[in-house]
Amino acid sequence: MAGKISARDIEEVKSRINIADVISEYVALRPASVGSLKGLCPFHDEKSPSFNVRPVQGFYHCFGCGEGGDVYKFVQQMDSISFYEAVEKLASRVGFALTYEEGGASPDTGQRNRILEANAAASTFYRAQLMTDAAIPGRDFLKGRGFDKAAADHFEIGFAPKGWNGLYDHLSGLGFTLEELLAAALVTKSERGAYDKFRGRLIWPIKDSTGQVIGFGARKLFDDDNGPKYLNTSDTLVYHKSQVLYGIDLAKKDISKKQQVVVVEGYTDVMACHLAGITTAVATCGTAFGDDHIRTLNRMLSADRDVPAEVIFTFDPDAAGQKAAMRAFTDSHKFNAQTFVAIGPEGLDPCDLRSQKGDEAVQLMIEKKKPLFEFAILQKISKFDLATIEGRVGAARAAAPVVASIRDAAMRPAYIRELAGWVNLDGNEVASIVDSVAKKVRSDSVALLRRDNLASNDEQQAAREQDQPINLNDPIVRFERQVLEVLLQIPESLQVEQLVQLVRAGFSQPKHNAILVAIGSSASALHDANWLQTIKASCSEEQMGLLREIAAQPLPAADNEGLKKYGQGVIARALINVLARQKADLLAELRRVEPGSEQAAKVQQALMAVEQQRRALQ
Repeated sequence: MAGKISARDIEEVKSRINIADVISEYVALRPASVGSLKGLCPFHDEKSPSFNVRPVQGFYHCFGCGEGGDVYKFVQQMDSISFYEAVEKLASRVGFALTYEEGGASPDTGQRNRILEANAAASTFYRAQLMTDAAIPGRDFLKGRGFDKAAADHFEIGFAPKGWNGLYDHLSGLGFTLEELLAAALVTKSERGAYDKFRGRLIWPIKDSTGQVIGFGARKLFDDDNGPKYLNTSDTLVYHKSQVLYGIDLAKKDISKKQQVVVVEGYTDVMACHLAGITTAVATCGTAFGDDHIRTLNRMLSADRDVPAEVIFTFDPDAAGQKAAMRAFTDSHKFNAQTFVAIGPEGLDPCDLRSQKGDEAVQLMIEKKKPLFEFAILQKISKFDLATIEGRVGAARAAAPVVASIRDAAMRPAYIRELAGWVNLDGNEVASIVDSVAKKVRSDSVALLRRDNLASNDEQQAAREQDQPINLNDPIVRFERQVLEVLLQIPESLQVEQLVQLVRAGFSQPKHNAILVAIGSSASALHDANWLQTIKASCSEEQMGLLREIAAQPLPAADNEGLKKYGQGVIARALINVLARQKADLLAELRRVEPGSEQAAKVQQALMAVEQQRRALQ
């Protein structure tokens, strides 16, 4: 039976912890009544603080949602851990050695701590490796972006050696088991054994708000690395990518103090901002900025101050950056703050801007921020020729949904006037356009609610289709199965570009298509030794049986050379089928366009390209 923490120790740890210190790492607190602090509740969305903390009594309570409890319950809820894990975490915080009544700590409650210990040891290992000769490309990368040794030390940057098991051997020597290192996502296991997840890469430790290393970000350095440019820790008990913000450990105090957050796009941008004096910069880790990130930042921002809090986004000026900006605009109302956009001169991101023009240029970039509403509107109207009446009216119509979405009753008419000035139209005309859009949105919302039942029926039908057995007597379905067998068992038969082409075309059988999508999400590892293991990580439990069945299916070949030829033949036939569908679509489009037009010429060029690809495959 696993050990149990002494009740006396549980009370002793609680007595040594200031609950306000713990909660302030998650929530921006300020004095309320005597002996009480208040802030925005982390358990429900609110604009005015109803969350109260009583340090002397050692408890918290929210008058909005009713949540309350002691420091252990708070840590349990915020970190999604068990009671004993919360005790162990807080005991570690104050350096208290726990005793266990039945001879030891529970493996379940101790796993989180072991992951954190393994991460801390891995971080120390990586940092030491940065000063080796093998890490010269990593140090050159940092120097090329304006970061010296002091900067590398400040952000605790490291290097993962190119060998397969340098970290694994080191941590094993420190007493960590393979199961613990797999749970921490520091190593990966294949049929050939265990090997390091990060190899030949520059390493950034990713920390939570308390400063504990919860994961890593790794940047590719060598041309023979077939993986993605940036690779992050997979989700673990302590690392959840949808919630993590790189730099939050360094930025949290100034975020609360200055009531400002600067959201940048990468690790080096966070470094550049902090070194330039913008100490409120954070970045997501390999995922889009989402609701969990917003909730994390809202805990540190206050909505009832005389000076509103600010969230400033920086985006690249390319299409992806503009798309990210519009996504941020869509979520802007969720912040307890005003939202802005800052774009560097000549489209430079903070890292490039600092290395080329210095710290002051980064500071000036943030100072010249524009309101997100303004940025979104100007993005819309920039696509129109404002020298013509048609262009001005079109621009007003394109920007109207942005203005109509502004919830602030005082701000919306102000932006209507701004929009009218930018497109040089009468203010009343623009107001009429915006009102029409707002009415249509409300009307569409009502229609959408009415369609909910129908949509629910469609979802049920889709679920029934997923449950249907796979009919391998159907020649199309049978060939899809052949293609999947090749993709799983003979990945050397095709290139990544060909795989992408197949995934985009999709399969007709829903279960086959789900496997194909999982394969496509692992495309960067197509020629890696752990190809099948990578795909498994992208599959649900329901898909694993089918995946194993397809991966184990015997293929009609006598030797490796014959196997490769068979695979290439199947892939060629699959691509020819894809090209045939593309050709049919283009021929249909050619019949729709005006003969001799520019569009017709483009379609004919596309047809020629498709035909050339088809002939090359035959």
